[in-house]
Amino acid sequence: MTGKPLGYKGKALHLLKEIEADIGDIIRISKGKSIYEGVLIPRSEFSDDNHIVIKLKNGYNIGISVVRETKIERVGAGPKPTFSAPQTPKQQEELPEVTILSTGGTIASRVDYRTGGVRPALSANDLYSIVPELSEIATIKAKILYTIFSENITPKHWSNLSEQIAKNIEEGAAGVVVAHGTDTIGYTAAALSFALQNLPAPIILVGSQRSADRPSSDAATNLIGAVTAAARGPFAEVVVAMHRTTSDKAIAFHRGTKVRKCHTSRRDAFKSINTLPLAMLEEGEFKMMIKDYQRRNSTRPLTTKPRFNEKVALVKFHPGIDKGVIDWYLDRGYEGIVLEGTGLGHVIHQCFAALKRAIAENCLVAMTSQCIWGRVNMNVYNTGRDLLKIGVVPLGDMLPETALVKMMWVLAQTKNVKEAKKLLTKNIANEFSNRTVFQNFDG
Repeated sequence: MTGKPLGYKGKALHLLKEIEADIGDIIRISKGKSIYEGVLIPRSEFSDDNHIVIKLKNGYNIGISVVRETKIERVGAGPKPTFSAPQTPKQQEELPEVTILSTGGTIASRVDYRTGGVRPALSANDLYSIVPELSEIATIKAKILYTIFSENITPKHWSNLSEQIAKNIEEGAAGVVVAHGTDTIGYTAAALSFALQNLPAPIILVGSQRSADRPSSDAATNLIGAVTAAARGPFAEVVVAMHRTTSDKAIAFHRGTKVRKCHTSRRDAFKSINTLPLAMLEEGEFKMMIKDYQRRNSTRPLTTKPRFNEKVALVKFHPGIDKGVIDWYLDRGYEGIVLEGTGLGHVIHQCFAALKRAIAENCLVAMTSQCIWGRVNMNVYNTGRDLLKIGVVPLGDMLPETALVKMMWVLAQTKNVKEAKKLLTKNIANEFSNRTVFQNFDG
């Protein structure tokens, strides 16, 4: 045995050591009259020590409990678990050029059998090579920027990503696809929506809920949809491309400032909030769901403003909140606070003193709602009117995460609070809707 079989311990590991079996070897396990033969595969490091897992000839994996009468023998060496990306398809130079920038996330990940989870593993070129259909859609220029999960993406990454996208657009790319983890893809989409203005071509952020080496993966379908939109989509906006439903029939394109991840694992986890998706792609055809959109125009000059001020906090109100939370941020020099209030935009009266201090110290304070649908209206109840008098800025139906990103962007453009308020309440990338109508779009 060349080393410790991944994930095994205790009784199971002892038996495997006795027969000098390693991962990938063919072993035979006998328990009474039952005999099982297959390839030894890894286990999660968090698993128990009472089972050995093998892959049978029919492709199924089974776990066999280890008891006193269990007998194991090594039949022979087998193939070790490896991953080799297929050969990259030949480029068709007459097709539009699309840049794929990989940042990591599940769409660029594989199963890590040491933990049973997934880990960043695939480069942007790998994404292209394992989805050969892309060669019929565009010529691909691929680059890996980061190999990290999306929880590790920061505003500094947004700035660099914005600059990289601008560079590729200016070099003539028909569109840019950003492979990104789904957990914070909405934040990045909002950031790019403010940092990249007057777009001549589409910017498509794409992720997947299941890694590319899983049979139920949505990675290939999402990526095909994203590249198709980048190559010939009629719009020139920042969008998130993900499954429309749990099936593979259509991809929805959600505006970067109006999208939220609404489920932890479903393939159709993403929804446009307080609006319809911008567009759908089904059977190779685009259907614009919103008629007022920025159209593709290769001659339009791109405006890049890729800076963000990280001294901005998102504070979610909850019953029993410590009013000192706001003071904590002020003591550390924060320049902006986005409140995620209840209902129409409320927080407890005990927070008012800290909010007055924030306004007095030129800290920009704005209000969003914890509700998914609807908008803040701080004129209805006394609490809201009192907050308006203090100087809290209502943000209509802007999503809290979009508001956070926008305030970071605004306070990087100006230090003047009066100018910052004007910019914060100006509709720059469709982050506001003049009138919010509940639209539960499922079909």
